[in-house]
Order: sequence, then C-alpha cells, then structure tokens
Amino acid sequence: MKKTTLYLFLLVSFSVLSQVKGRITDTKNNPLSFVSVYLNKTVTGTTSNDNGDYVLNINKKGKHIIVFQFLGYKTVKKKVNITSFPFELNVQLEQEDVQLAEISISTKDNPANRIIRNVISNKEKNTDKYAKYTAKFYSRGLYKIKDAPEKFLGQNLGDFGGGLDSTRSGIIYLSETVSEIHFQKKPKKFKEKIIASKVSGTDNGISFNRAEDANINFYNNSVTFGNDLISPISTNAFSYYKYKLVGSFYNKNGKLINKIKLIPKRKNDRVFNGYLYIVEDDWAIYGTDVSVTGAQVNIPMVDVLHLKQNYNYSAVNNAWVLISQSIDFKVDAFGFKFDGRFSSGYSDYNFNPTYNEDTFTNEVLRFEKEATEKDTVYWNSLRPVPLTLEETTDYKFKDSLKLVRKSKKYLDSVNKKQNRFNLLSPIMGHTHRNSYEKWAVSYNGLIKDFNYNTVQGFNASLGFSYFKEQNEIGKWWNAGVKANYGFSDKRLRPTFFFTKNWNNISRPRMTISGGVAATQFNDREPIMKINNTISSLIRRLNYLKIYDKTFGKISYSEEIKNGIYLSSSLEYANRKPLFNTTDYSFAKQGHNGGYTSNNPSEVIDVFEENEIATLNVGATFVFGQKYLSYPDRKENIGNEKYPSLNIKYTKRFGASNAELNSDVFTVNLKQDINAGNYGSLTYYLRGGMFLKKKNIAFMDYLQANGNQLIFPLDGELNSFGLLEYYKFYTNDKYAEAHIEHNFKGAVLGKIPLLNKLNFHLVGGAKTLVMANKKPYTEYSVGIDNIGFGKWRFLRVDYVKSFHAGVKNNGLLFRLSLF
Repeated sequence: MKKTTLYLFLLVSFSVLSQVKGRITDTKNNPLSFVSVYLNKTVTGTTSNDNGDYVLNINKKGKHIIVFQFLGYKTVKKKVNITSFPFELNVQLEQEDVQLAEISISTKDNPANRIIRNVISNKEKNTDKYAKYTAKFYSRGLYKIKDAPEKFLGQNLGDFGGGLDSTRSGIIYLSETVSEIHFQKKPKKFKEKIIASKVSGTDNGISFNRAEDANINFYNNSVTFGNDLISPISTNAFSYYKYKLVGSFYNKNGKLINKIKLIPKRKNDRVFNGYLYIVEDDWAIYGTDVSVTGAQVNIPMVDVLHLKQNYNYSAVNNAWVLISQSIDFKVDAFGFKFDGRFSSGYSDYNFNPTYNEDTFTNEVLRFEKEATEKDTVYWNSLRPVPLTLEETTDYKFKDSLKLVRKSKKYLDSVNKKQNRFNLLSPIMGHTHRNSYEKWAVSYNGLIKDFNYNTVQGFNASLGFSYFKEQNEIGKWWNAGVKANYGFSDKRLRPTFFFTKNWNNISRPRMTISGGVAATQFNDREPIMKINNTISSLIRRLNYLKIYDKTFGKISYSEEIKNGIYLSSSLEYANRKPLFNTTDYSFAKQGHNGGYTSNNPSEVIDVFEENEIATLNVGATFVFGQKYLSYPDRKENIGNEKYPSLNIKYTKRFGASNAELNSDVFTVNLKQDINAGNYGSLTYYLRGGMFLKKKNIAFMDYLQANGNQLIFPLDGELNSFGLLEYYKFYTNDKYAEAHIEHNFKGAVLGKIPLLNKLNFHLVGGAKTLVMANKKPYTEYSVGIDNIGFGKWRFLRVDYVKSFHAGVKNNGLLFRLSLF
C-alpha cells in the first residue's frame, strides 16, 4: 500500500512538473472554450475548458512550437523555450478574417458546389488514410438545470443529487471517461476499453460517455446525431442541401481553408444547419460548426443540438484527423430547462496498429479492473482538460455529500418524506421504501388495473408486492399478491408471484406464480384492456373474449451464451368457460348490433372445463450480438446486420380428455434494418406447425393478432390492421409475414410544397396463410411524423385487405409515442 501511494505521488508530481498551462481568450479578454492545443506537427494535445484554461503535458524541456486552433479564429503558433516546469503561456486569439475572393460566378458554376463535389469524390481516399487506428479518448459530460420544478405529475423530484442552489439551478450530472479505442474501417469494427470513469456524487463511477456514440463521422452518408441525419457530404447531399462559399483563409501551414454555409432545402428535413470548413486540394474536413433542431432529429423535447469538430493534419499518414469535438444541447419541455455539453478529445493516434483475430470481438466495450475506483490523485494526473471552478466545486461538494447520503440517518429522513401517504394514494398506488436496507413494499392502486368487460363488468385489482435488493450487481427477489374483483360476476380472482434474479450478466431468473385469472383466448393478448373498455362502453363492441384459469406455474430464463437466450415454463391449469353477465354500455341497446357472446368463434362451440399441463421450451438467437461489459452488468445492443430468431416447442399433456393434448413448434424471425438516408426497414416473420392435427381447445390453437379498432394503442408491426380478432386460427400449420418501410424524408421531402410539412411516408405489406384457408393479405400506405412544430406523434395509415375475393379498406390512427 505504501509503495502504491508513493508511486501515485511521484506520478502526480512528475505530471504537474511537466505541464504547459495557461488561459486562452479573445481580443476582448473573453475566455474561449474548446480551443485545440497541441504540439506542432502532431495530433496529440488537449483542449481548453469553459473558462478558457488549458493544461498541455510536455515531457521535455527546450524549444517547442505550440499550436492553438479554434474554428472562427486565426490559428496561433507560439515558439517557446521551456527551461522549467510548470510553464505558463497565455494566448489571445483573433477572429479569422474570412474573405471571399473575386471569383467569376455564373449561374451554372457555384464554387461551393464544386468544393463539395470534390469532397464527396475524395471521401474514400481520405478515410482510407486512417482505415485503422488506435487512440486515447477523453470525454466529459455536463448537465445543468435551471429553475427545476419541485414536483412532476404529483411526484416530489428532490434536489437532483444535491447540485441545486436556492433557485433550484445547478449541475445535475458531471462525468469523465478516459479510454483506449481500436478502429477498423473495412470490415467496420470498433472496440473501447475504459481506463477510468468518474461520475460526480456516485460510488460506481459508471458514465455513459461512450467513444462509439461520440464517433460522429460526416464522411458517412448517414450521420447518427440524435437521429440518422443526412450528411452534407453524402452521395445524395445535393437533394437536401444548397451550399454557399462564405469565404476562405490560409491556416498557419499555408493551406487554403474554405468556409461553406449549409443551407437546407427544406427546413425540417433530417439535415444540419451551419458551416463546414474544407481544405482546398486535399478536399478533407478541417472543421464543422453545425446544429440541428428538435424537429429535425424528431426529439420534441430538444430545442437545439450544436456540434463542433476540429481536425488536425497528421504528417505521418498525410491525413486530416479528428482531435476534438463538443456537443452542446438545450432542452425545454414539461417545465424542465436543461442545457449541457459533451466534449471529447482524441490523442496518441497510432495509424499502423497490428490487429489479430482476437482484437475485435462482440464485446465492444469493457472496463479495466478498478476503472471506476480511481481517486482524485489519479484523476489529477490523468485528466487532459482542466476542470472549471464550478466543476471542481461540484466534485468536492458531491463527494462529501455522498458519504452523508449513504448514512442511515439521511436515508431514513428522505424515506420519511417519500413514504407519506396522500389522498390520491389509494387510487394511484403507493410505495414505502427503506433505502438503507434496500427494500420496498408497494401497493398498486385501484386505477392501475381498472377496466370493463361483459363477463366481469367493471373490475379492479388490489395488490401488494415486496422487493428486496441483495447486492449491487443484480441479485434481488420480488414477491406479491393481487386480487381482482368483478362487480358484475361477483367473483374474486386472487393471484400470487415470486421472482428471483441472480445477476445482471446472464440474468438467470426464476418465477413461481399461481392463482385464478380471467385470460384471453389468444395467448398473444392482442386486445389491450383499455381498448376493450373504450369500445365496449362507447360503441357497445365487446372484443375481449376470456376464460377462467386456475393455475400454478414455474418459469426460468437465462442468457446461456452471448446472444443465446433460453426460456422454459411448466404450468398446470384448470380451465373453465365464462359467459356474459352484463350488457351495460353508454351506447343504446342495439348499437352496432349489440354485444356478442363471450365465445370467440361462431364455428367452434364453447369448450368444456378441462385440466391440462403445458410445457414451454424456447430459445432466442441474436446473431452476432454486440454487447457492453460494465462492472455491474452486461448490456446487449444486438447487431443490425442480422435478424434475431426465436424457436419454441409447446407440449400440452395430462389432459383429462387425451384429444386436448398437443405438440406444436413456433418460429419467429425479426429484424430492423437501417437504410441510412432512405429510412428504415422492419420485418417480422412467424410460423407454426402442430405435429398432429387434433380437436383441441380453442385457446390452444395458433392464432393471428387482429385489430378492429380505428385508434389502436398496441404495437402495429406484428398485428394486422383490419383482421377480425378471432378470424384466423388453426390446429394444423400457418405462417404470417409483416414488412414495413419508413422512408423518413426520402420521398415526401422531394415533393414541392408537401416537403414543407416534414411528413414521413410509410409503406407496408402483411400476409397470413393457414392450412385449409385462403390467404389473407393487407397493403398499407401511411403518413408518419404528423403534428405541429416539433411535437409530431401522430401517424395515419390507409389499409386495404384481400381475402377470398373480398376486399376491405380503412384508416388507422396511431400515436408513435407508444
């Protein structure tokens, strides 16, 4: 321990004594933040903080040339002769004198267009110069809030970690990350190892400043920045942008830099506003200074996202490479006013790394041992960008505050306020917490499960549950009871559950449950209770069909290997038919033909009471699944190149009537495909087959998800738009397919006048094939992103169906918020 302390002391001492530091201002002595500072002819350096302060680590004394580069300002090269450390060097930057040379401009020759075309044609050549590299990555995240509300939806919001002043304003999130990254262009690979991670006011120090998320690359056709946006140097960029050459200037190396203004052809397209700086002859990016609105990224709560990037010339590979980047944002929604910045810097580039078969795996992020436990001494030696006074104060205050807030006395006082029972608690629910001992008792409230159906009438549930956290890496258990009561059938249906989870890595989870429940005949549960309540009471249409099930069940699931998930369950149940007990509705008696019976099929008679056991064994395969390894959990992020496959075998046995026993296999295949500037494609395929065709109970048939609502609140992809709920079922074999493409702005954005509305065209097709039945097919065309300003949640689809020579059509309205 003494050796470690001595080593850190010497390390910090050497670091402090090997620094060039100072302050960077403009000609009016205003501090300049995010200025790139580096040694001449290198791509290694630092950036200034929000106060304009910088620290540049230099190991050797003697003569050096230090470069200060900032978009919009003249690059400064300072020759210094360092005789001792630390060495102070303050710098003043002048605004760049951008001039437009006298260029003969004809209506056919826009000089900005010529520059952009050259950049597009040289994209591959320029990015091939750093087709693979390793680098060190530093990122800092900062969130601030102003005039924070004390409550939201009736819930007390607290003090956001203790960072608020008397006006409820201040820092609510501050984090830093230092990591090593590995990159390869073809095939595209990325890996990051977190060396150190720190979050103000927390013990675990796990930040979400990922280098891959910060890899905003304009050389790609599609740029991920809040959403997938069209790059201003995309191959089809001229369909979305106009360009104007604002002027040019020479940098300190004599390179001519062109400042190009980006002019979106349509205000709300998925495009950038701002400026690109392009190096003449090299046709490479020198810098970016761009922004997007919440409407453009389709994130309504965001006012604006502002991005700045600085590139530096690397003589090693004759390339312009990214050295620093900042993302500023402003959010104003629901009474919350946030602003903040994520800044990052790249250093120690190696453009000729040696990779082997083990360099890149499906693990794209991992933490070095004890990366989240580095102390202040270590961070002071490692941090490339100095903290501002505000940030230093926040770290010190919250680091001391967290010790207090972990104490039993403090946690008990907080819980005392949180646990207060109010007038709405019986209706909305209530949770009583003991944060120190890490347990909670919850009451679910009457409104949570309140609904209406023609079997139970109005019905509601009362439930209680207990949750106990056993450690910080995902070991917990949860148990609860619930009683549902129908006011028309006068039946009480109690249920219970017990769930245990062992960790957040493979997530082994076991659940034991049982009781009595009113269950949908279609086990895929296509009808939401709120949908049925509204349709029954307003339109006298009782779509929900249910039966009574008394059951006991045990289930288990786990990710047994990366991308392979195992699930299984065993249930024994007594199943009884149910019948309507009420015809109450707000609508008149004969409206829409009146209520129908609770029998879901006009062909099959109501089933007889039976007892049966059901065994389910399933596996899901997420091919090529990428994942992030955090100290306390594994976070799976999938792989958009490949689909995910689910296979399930269901065996029903032990029935009093042997004819009810059955064996069935089902298979699901689904994938989301990012089509870049052309939107996104999604498909879902499902098939099933019984090993033997038998006269089984209706709830055991394979069934499709239908829809008979104009404004459904369910997910639209794996359900049909105009299909009756219990129209298609089989005890033989069947297959269904759903495909949908959202073109975003790729189609409607090119139509004059219509493009100003910023609507998104959506096209889809669905088909269903079952043994001994004619196919059912639907085609749809819709408009998404409907709304006003940046609030665009509505989607409208026109659907046309075909079945057995009968055609049908209709409109569907959906909220994309769901």
